[in-house]
Amino acid sequence: MDSIRVAIVDDHPLFRAGVTQSLLESGGFEVIAQGGSRDDALRVVGDRPPDILLLDVSIPGGGLDALNAIVTRHPGQKVVMLTVSESGGDVARAMRGGARGYVLKGVEAGSLATILANIAAGERYVSPALSARLLSDGAEPQADGRSPVDALDERQRRILDLVSAGLSNKEIAIELDLHEKTIKHQMTRIFSKLAVSNRTEAAMVFRDSLQPTAHSAAAAADSRRAEPRG
Repeated sequence: MDSIRVAIVDDHPLFRAGVTQSLLESGGFEVIAQGGSRDDALRVVGDRPPDILLLDVSIPGGGLDALNAIVTRHPGQKVVMLTVSESGGDVARAMRGGARGYVLKGVEAGSLATILANIAAGERYVSPALSARLLSDGAEPQADGRSPVDALDERQRRILDLVSAGLSNKEIAIELDLHEKTIKHQMTRIFSKLAVSNRTEAAMVFRDSLQPTAHSAAAAADSRRAEPRG
């Protein structure tokens, strides 16, 4: 099996060296290029496109700006944000901007290798904890009207509720007493019905669907408080 070719763009040379060493020790990876800025990221992808580009959010020139430029010029390039930023806004911009994954720098070496192998195989990844944080940071509520969540059946709504709480497929399977394969199948159907491509986007749609209910409840409470007492 061919090695997965990885490029690392981060403005801390020692961090790049550490990631390089951990990937090489994991086996199945080849680090073919490194850089420390937005311009470096564009050069690396232009000169010799890697299978996966690891990109920090806070590099000089902006990691998210680099992502947008790379995805525009090289639509098939897989980009994974590897960063310390836990901002829901950064996660949302990255995943909506075309990143295939969003990983925190504290990830264990073995876990990073597994995540990258899965992304190379076509999957997407966002830490479940970051998916939950994205909900608390909040996306803008949808306009009035029918929510895409209305198309989900009761089981799919329950699964999406647990996804929004940060649970993994395995944890959801245990919670609902189902096989993990069943959860994966249901997640695929949920993505299709919501027209999203990953768990984070699905969780955002679910969170937005709750907004009208929350607003209505608040309005009802205000109305009750305003009623004159006899």
